[in-house]
Amino acid sequence: MRTVRCHAHGGPEVLQVEEVPTPSPGAGELLVDVEAVGVTLPVVRLTREGVPLPHVPGGEIAGRIAAIGGDVTGWRVGQRVTALAFTGAYAESAVVPAAFATAVPDDVPAEAAVVLVRSGQVALGTLQEGRLQPEETVLVTAAAGGVGHLAVQLARIRGAGRVVGAVGDASKATAVRDLGADEVVTYPEIAAEPAVDVVLDGVGGEAQARCLDALAPWGRLVAYSGTGDVVDVNLLRLHARTVVGFAMAHFARARPDAYRRNGDELWELYLAGRLRPVVHRALPLAEAAEAHRIVEGRANVGKVVLRPDA
Repeated sequence: MRTVRCHAHGGPEVLQVEEVPTPSPGAGELLVDVEAVGVTLPVVRLTREGVPLPHVPGGEIAGRIAAIGGDVTGWRVGQRVTALAFTGAYAESAVVPAAFATAVPDDVPAEAAVVLVRSGQVALGTLQEGRLQPEETVLVTAAAGGVGHLAVQLARIRGAGRVVGAVGDASKATAVRDLGADEVVTYPEIAAEPAVDVVLDGVGGEAQARCLDALAPWGRLVAYSGTGDVVDVNLLRLHARTVVGFAMAHFARARPDAYRRNGDELWELYLAGRLRPVVHRALPLAEAAEAHRIVEGRANVGKVVLRPDA
């Protein structure tokens, strides 16, 4: 089978398409013939440092079960699923933990499913960690991104009184408003007034510092991506603000029941026409490097997807 692998740390240029043996699922695992792979910024960044080599990027996948490992019940060969593959996702076939698999309704396209399986889970999970209350104001950074474009919609669905989208490029403002944002600002335009109650931050850095300044007393910032500066805990105390970190891997592993409930809610919202996953571009597996360039450059509105069957 074909896979995308890197033998050195670096940028998109280190990704190579190679022929490798098809893996076999072990105990507690499924082998999935992959129809779509979601490309995420945290996964893109891992190719630059910090992972053992050779490395096949992980990510969310959608496809059909090709084989079932030992100690796995409740699944059948040929069944459509989405799942998280912490490594080995950029391939024609991928092994995934059965515990992280979710059945895909027959009328959900693979590309839409792969957007919902991780980006939707992060968007919904961060809103829950932010303890959003009805009529509160939510500020979403990276609002046009794979997670952010869903977070804008979910904030509205879950009763936010005002939704502000923050973007790196003002040309994305119309798309973010079309998703339900009341206001769209660029990162330098994030201001302390009017204050916000919840921030979902996927950017970090200077934008995160501005977001912290914009938090009202008892406001909550949930950081799920990006790199941030050191946070002064004393300033948090003085302003009665909270900062929470959210990591999908920990959430899926430690809270499997909540993970499944959130997945069910996302399917229901999608099938009811209330949640619209946006695919910026679908690329063949051989163009994984281009997918990484798009995501790393934050040029996307919605999700970038790889199609191994293209």
